[in-house]
Amino acid sequence: MTKVNKTIHVGEDYASGGALTTREAFERGTETFNAHDMKGFGEVLADDVVFQAPGGINGKGKAACVEFFGSWFVAFPDAHVDVHNVHILDDVAVEEGTFRGTHNGVLSGPMADVPPTGRSVRVSYVHLLRFREGKHVSFHLMFDRLAMLEQLGLVPTPVAAKGL
Repeated sequence: MTKVNKTIHVGEDYASGGALTTREAFERGTETFNAHDMKGFGEVLADDVVFQAPGGINGKGKAACVEFFGSWFVAFPDAHVDVHNVHILDDVAVEEGTFRGTHNGVLSGPMADVPPTGRSVRVSYVHLLRFREGKHVSFHLMFDRLAMLEQLGLVPTPVAAKGL
């Protein structure tokens, strides 16, 4: 597996005559997410893309995927991901990163919508992505929902054990 530390720039033309490589498709997906460019994000999705996220969230199809990832910008208008490592093997990428943002909008959740708290979050995540012919076909996002809810002040944080 390979670690990537390449800087990418919004607007680079990856379509130089063929399908994007797995690395190019991964980078394009990340750059469009961080630019809050959901039209560009949708362009690197296969029509039959599927996704899973914590809390039993899952969906199928380009429109559902764009809606799910775009909902993070509603809840966190300054949302950004920092990719720490990406490991690519054939058509699979495993991404390790940190999501950060300020909760200034409604967060749609599996149980209920969460009104804005005004709090900032920094949440580590792992993302398993699959690609076909330069398009994202599968996302499996994993992050600690409890840690995010604690940072939002929605559940109490654990009290440090005394004497440890």
